Amino acid sequence: MGMREQTMQARLSEAFLSGDLEKCLEMARTLAVVSGIGPHPLETLLPVAESHDRRAELLDLTDRLAQAAPQDCRLLELGATLLMQLGFLDEAESRLNDALQRRPGHLPALSTLSCTLTQAGRFADACAVLKRMQALDPRDPSALSNIAYITAASGDVHEAINLYRQAIQIKPDHPQMRLNYSIALLKAGYFQQGWSEHEWRFRLPGHTSLPMAQLLPNITEKLDLRGKHVLVTQEEGYGDTFMYLRYLPLLAQRGAIIRVWGADIMSDLCARVEGVDTVQSGGTTPYYDYHCPFISLPRAFAASPNPFGVNPPYIAADLVKSAHFAARLRDDHNLKVGLVWSGAPRRDQTEPFMLDQRRSMTLETLRPLFDLPKTSFYSLQKGTATGQLDESKTPIIDLMPECLTMDDTAALIDNLDIVVSVDTSVVHLAGAMNKPVLLMDRVNPCWRWMTDRTDSPWYPSLRILRQTRAWDWSDVVSSVRALLHDESERKKS
Repeated sequence: MGMREQTMQARLSEAFLSGDLEKCLEMARTLAVVSGIGPHPLETLLPVAESHDRRAELLDLTDRLAQAAPQDCRLLELGATLLMQLGFLDEAESRLNDALQRRPGHLPALSTLSCTLTQAGRFADACAVLKRMQALDPRDPSALSNIAYITAASGDVHEAINLYRQAIQIKPDHPQMRLNYSIALLKAGYFQQGWSEHEWRFRLPGHTSLPMAQLLPNITEKLDLRGKHVLVTQEEGYGDTFMYLRYLPLLAQRGAIIRVWGADIMSDLCARVEGVDTVQSGGTTPYYDYHCPFISLPRAFAASPNPFGVNPPYIAADLVKSAHFAARLRDDHNLKVGLVWSGAPRRDQTEPFMLDQRRSMTLETLRPLFDLPKTSFYSLQKGTATGQLDESKTPIIDLMPECLTMDDTAALIDNLDIVVSVDTSVVHLAGAMNKPVLLMDRVNPCWRWMTDRTDSPWYPSLRILRQTRAWDWSDVVSSVRALLHDESERKKS
């Protein structure tokens, strides 16, 4: 790209961010003529549209340009990518098929088609597309690795592991491939090897800025932690932190001085975990001898006598806050059920945004529950999905405006009989408190819920109710209704 084109492309991005779509349209037309070949100028706006949640505007621009250039496959493919991300999967597939009729072997279009079919839960169709890609470029192990991912998504994790191993033989130092392989191992229950492989994530950006030379080594009898400062750091979501707090009491038993850094709205809860010395949400890096992200704690303890950490409950509600909610709920003698129907959409991050579309549901989907006798429903929902409470006429009691931190939410959960939730951090919080939990889980679930089982090695109080068809929650909601009815009858008797 020449200097003039680079300048025009920068101005195109500025115009898009400022919301001047007419100027964007004019500049994109000019750039398309100047460049002639290669990626369409609008394609450079995709990362901007993703990170600023401006996908709909970019789709509008793409469609308007495509009206004047219907033969341009690049616009078909860009529009399909945006439609896929926004959840319009049928239309995305249709556009990709049109583009592939014109360019049958175009690998980027085939890749987007496989992603679209995977998002739709059509794993066999997605796998067929990936095999086409593999035939076109057999030296590239990425297609084989993606076939392994889809094989795991469809439930055959052992075959997926074999496929990952074949791909790794071709390119053994590919961090993302090794990380995906680790997830398949964990999903299959090969925890010790899985946690070891999971450390490949450190070769990807964004996991830690601390020196690897001081990463906490594996826990053995020879490792002396007495008086050593171990800095445990927040790495990903709140659920991960709740899940791995179980290892901190074991570190303390070995004499470590534990400092938790980056706990944010979980600070109060983390501070009450047995053995925690201090909790810090920001500021300068605390002193440490070793550091360890929460997600590396299971690796450190994998070969120890306690590979799953301490048993729940290892998180306890604040007694004063719990007493406050106990007073609020004193006159409710029904079965008290906490509900979470949606996760955080994180629309500025494409992969989490698309995952959330699969794991979340609308509040309306749970309507079959609300006529259960002797049952009261309490919202544990946060975020934009709380707006559905105002839109729907449901008997849900919403005390969440009083819950400003996870510590407040834990106090409310402490006074409920059972929690019903999609796969969010509330599942982990309630499980860590040893509160009964019904997890409404999607097709192609997170590795930690494994496959073909309704229980969890992490949370004894948790029961998993799985979708049988992607995007269809009807069977799950029916099962939840039956179980809540049984619980209500048990409490009444």
